Amino acid sequence: MIEVLKPGLLTTIQDLGRPGYAHVGVARSGALDAPALILANRLVGNADGAAGLETTLTGVALRAEVVTTAVVTGAAAAVTVDGERVEFGAAFAVPAGAVIEVGPAEAGVRSYLAFAGGVSVAPVLGSRSTDTLSGLGPPPLRAGFVLPLGHIPADIPADQGEMVAVQRSNHDHKQLIDGEVEVRVRMGPRHDWFSISARDVLLHGPYTLSVKSNRVGARLAGPPLSRTVSGELPSEGIVLGAVQVPADGQPLIFLADHPTTGGYPVIGVVDAADLALFAQARPGTTVRFVTWT
Repeated sequence: MIEVLKPGLLTTIQDLGRPGYAHVGVARSGALDAPALILANRLVGNADGAAGLETTLTGVALRAEVVTTAVVTGAAAAVTVDGERVEFGAAFAVPAGAVIEVGPAEAGVRSYLAFAGGVSVAPVLGSRSTDTLSGLGPPPLRAGFVLPLGHIPADIPADQGEMVAVQRSNHDHKQLIDGEVEVRVRMGPRHDWFSISARDVLLHGPYTLSVKSNRVGARLAGPPLSRTVSGELPSEGIVLGAVQVPADGQPLIFLADHPTTGGYPVIGVVDAADLALFAQARPGTTVRFVTWT
């Protein structure tokens, strides 16, 4: 069992989500930075889809009631066990009764804390992920919560140094250089509701990530996108990565906890492989769209 001492700004339980339920109004949810969670699970010998903790900016503090192995990936942060610094991105031993603390994110936004065996709360529709929009799954962590751990794998990867090297290599494409990210976009089902010049504006921007962004969507601020079709649009299906344009003309990119229907036109869809960038981009980051073919 793991006891939550300090939950931080927003710490949730996440795995790889619950795909396949959009037709009944349930979004995929899951870790915003799925590659970081997968890596964390591999470092402690779990299956890729085991549940871990996703922190937001301010970290988390917990007490382990049992001997376990843990690791922190994603946004870089100071990690300590009973006050002693351990290496970020490498698996570390946790004695029974020890306090694990993940400090504030030094770069990026979300860190991922995985334990050998995974966090074993009851699944909902096959997933242990917290959906912050619908409320499905376990609630965000609060002080005093006690989280069960699953079966501890018999074999833990031996060459942690090699695994950390893989992490750094795999995450090179996700580094936020000079506060800017570039994402690939393909024209969406309602691109014809916008002028050709508006589509050009989308591809040339630039846009800035708003402080109002969250797990539901990345809100952008920049040149507005003008419509050529006025009037209301009946609600229709929304997919992960959809770029919806509300009445103010400012694009909104839907992320893991997105609604499954919406009534504003979707001008484009961002490549799912690029969405993890928004897990680590801070408000004020410049966002540029490029054509996805």
